[in-house]
Amino acid sequence: MKFIRFAQWKIDTAGEGVLGFITNHSYLDNPTFRGMRQSLMQSFDEIYLLDLHGNSLKKEKCPDGSKDENVFDIQQGVAIVLFIKKKDLKKKISHADLWGLREDKYNWLNKHDIKTTKWKKITPKSEFYLFIPRDEGLLKQYESYPKITDIFPTNSVGIVTARDNFVIDFDRNALKRRIAQFRDKKMPDEIIQQTYGLKDKANWKLKDAREAVMKDDNWEQAITKIFYRPFGEQWIFYHDAVIERSRKEVMQHMLHENLGLITNRQVNSEFRHVLCSSMIINDCTVSLETRERSYLFPLYLYQEKEKPKKRSLGSTMMLFEPKEEYGVKKPNISQALVEQLAKEFKKQPTPEQIFHYIYAVLYSNTYRTKYAEFLKIDFPRVPFTSDYKLFVKMGQYGERLIELHLLKSSELDKPIARFQGKGNNKVEKLRYEKEKLYINSDQYFEGIAPELWEYQIGGYQVLEKWLKDRKDRTLSLEETKHYCQIVTVLKKTIELQEDVDDIYPEVEKEIIEFSSAS
Repeated sequence: MKFIRFAQWKIDTAGEGVLGFITNHSYLDNPTFRGMRQSLMQSFDEIYLLDLHGNSLKKEKCPDGSKDENVFDIQQGVAIVLFIKKKDLKKKISHADLWGLREDKYNWLNKHDIKTTKWKKITPKSEFYLFIPRDEGLLKQYESYPKITDIFPTNSVGIVTARDNFVIDFDRNALKRRIAQFRDKKMPDEIIQQTYGLKDKANWKLKDAREAVMKDDNWEQAITKIFYRPFGEQWIFYHDAVIERSRKEVMQHMLHENLGLITNRQVNSEFRHVLCSSMIINDCTVSLETRERSYLFPLYLYQEKEKPKKRSLGSTMMLFEPKEEYGVKKPNISQALVEQLAKEFKKQPTPEQIFHYIYAVLYSNTYRTKYAEFLKIDFPRVPFTSDYKLFVKMGQYGERLIELHLLKSSELDKPIARFQGKGNNKVEKLRYEKEKLYINSDQYFEGIAPELWEYQIGGYQVLEKWLKDRKDRTLSLEETKHYCQIVTVLKKTIELQEDVDDIYPEVEKEIIEFSSAS
């Protein structure tokens, strides 16, 4: 990127010139580089973009589903770009894709040049100025829907501890003992540092952190649950002295009874990044440790009770806000959206009904496929039907999905998977074959169909990831039961997604037009 910028500056200074480059292709559509793309459009008159793809990080495949390979031995996709600046040239941006096997790409490149390539004219627009083709008609429709960040105004990326191995643990008692040792005045800093691999940083000093925890007589109250990975709760010492970014302005609301939506602003692959939580979350709860980040959208906001204030005769209560709970808890939902829904439905939906409806829409495979290219680059937008009965039906599916994902559903009383074999229950080497998932040479979970084994939420293959996180651990009876429930959750989720897809097309037949969807 720096070399492109340098060349751009030299050509701008000279007044004209040509830049040809073979580079990583991520800047073509990564939202982070929107300013770069806009600047290049301003500098150059003609731009030619040949995307060679081959991005294994995004698990790219050819449009027909066949294998796509990189032209180099690297993971990042590749692009050839030509930028031309010359007086009297009309502004034009051209794009072409090249998919397939490496040798096929080499052969094609040997036989083609800028004149024989079938270019497609594109017109990048605000706010992202993407250097890739988009269905502008579909985009206009999609952008008329309210964005999830406008629906739930208070939101945040998940927390970052910068020292997960120290402040997070499967075992609450083990974590408590560790923190007790951390605040023990008799233990030298050097021993704590060596034992737990804690290093001083520019913005964090071990000595200062220990002193802060030592002074906190209520330190045990900071031990709470965290939704760390899909269906993987753990314990965390949630204390500002040891957490890099606690995001407490948002996460504080999840320390009470609550429900939160988890999704992403941008994703590397297919959009599967939706889950729910009743507790605080990690910044990679449904995302791989890359540029993807998990965001949390609480349903309710909690505030300390305040002394009642005198109201003027003309004042009104906030929507959903009962008098007896004024100042205690209120929905984190756009008031304008609620008013519009109430106007359309002739009745006011509850916060839970709205949340459930949104959850069902985001789990629709039809929705995910139709808006796939837009869901990769920004927070999802949600179409709201004006048909109240359909709204309720979608919400019922969403509620069932949420109950499943929180492991609270009665549908889990009879798990479809079973843990078999004799042994020590230790997770060693995973092996999947014939609907059986071995955790070691003798013990396995049975009843795992291929579509369940392969099912992904966010960047994770759920059943594999849960066990990988517990490698070399001995599973308790409770954990084996929990895993069998997760298998059942995935089966029920797939079934419900099919039910949602059956009625989703009806949703878009009568869409509510909001006065401001931006």
